[in-house]
Amino acid sequence: MTPKAQAADGCYTWDRTLKEGMEGGDVKELQIRVGGYAARGAVLAVDGVFGPATKAAVARFQDAYGLSSDGVAGPNTFGKIYELQDNDCTPAHFSYAELNQCNSDWSGGPLSAAATKANALRSMWKLEALRHALGDKPIRVTSGFRSYSCNEAVGGAPSSRHLYGDGVDLGAGSHSLCTMAKAARDRGFSGILGPGYPGHNDHIHVSNRNGQSWQAPSCGM
Repeated sequence: MTPKAQAADGCYTWDRTLKEGMEGGDVKELQIRVGGYAARGAVLAVDGVFGPATKAAVARFQDAYGLSSDGVAGPNTFGKIYELQDNDCTPAHFSYAELNQCNSDWSGGPLSAAATKANALRSMWKLEALRHALGDKPIRVTSGFRSYSCNEAVGGAPSSRHLYGDGVDLGAGSHSLCTMAKAARDRGFSGILGPGYPGHNDHIHVSNRNGQSWQAPSCGM
């Protein structure tokens, strides 16, 4: 069955049902949007290959939104994604501006502007999953992408993930820092730093760094 295109969605429209064993750019677009539903401690690859991990992530996304959780992405799954995203492909509750308070053209870091912006988009979809898991209450972003100059100005680490566009700092608000740090373990973030880790008692830092590092001693992590 071919998903019904929705005129209200100006970002991306899937034109076929996707399931395990399929490949393509449409699979990659799906992986970006279900990246926050990877298994605990796992990071879902955005490689355009619909393997077992993608099937499981789709099933978790479906279950989270009350859909039939068969791991096959069809009209109902795409319809929910259409509801969740804005016309620039960002999730409804987060924006590029929110994750970039430094250099609006995404330049000045170690990656190309396009790659940096793409990393930010992946992080936003994981944040959307985190927000939904925590009852759909607002999550306060305090810092996102930083160019080299911005990172130096705020005293950031020379190898900070903020430079790559996938490092995001979250402040307390609707949820305590520890509540967010613990929930982030199930949302596809390989990097989580929080209370008890030097310099992180007033925020948590989530990222898509290489290799897992979850350190928030005051939260039992």
